[in-house]
Amino acid sequence: MPKFLEMTADKFTFRVATDRLYSPKGVWVLPEPDDTRVRVGLADYLQQHNGDVAFANVKAAGTRLTAGDPIAEIETIKAMVDLHAPVTGTIVEVNAALNTSPEVINQSPYEAGWLAVIEPSAWSADRSGLLGPAAYFAVMQAQVEKDLKDL
Repeated sequence: MPKFLEMTADKFTFRVATDRLYSPKGVWVLPEPDDTRVRVGLADYLQQHNGDVAFANVKAAGTRLTAGDPIAEIETIKAMVDLHAPVTGTIVEVNAALNTSPEVINQSPYEAGWLAVIEPSAWSADRSGLLGPAAYFAVMQAQVEKDLKDL
């Protein structure tokens, strides 16, 4: 179980797992111990901000991606959300649980609610473009503060 940085705003608590990296848009990247594959999913703030997930369509295993390409489309009660690949590589596994229980993204965004496993082809370069947990936490805090002002 990862450790978390936490922020509470209004009635919401947002958590950032400290054992992974993040895209500025809130897609997390967890390298496997041997650094040959990475698991990706939605950060807690992103899934809470967009509401209850009703449908998750992740690109199929075997799909080759360039960082920034669409990797998944999430339909929530509030919006359709396009998620972009945080790394270049090939999808080698998709979370099958999302077919029947997409709400697992809301229930367990950092564990059971992962989207896909990617075999990166440019990991060193892609890794340098990702944010550490503290940097992503600062980005998330700024977004939460902006959201509260816009209410």
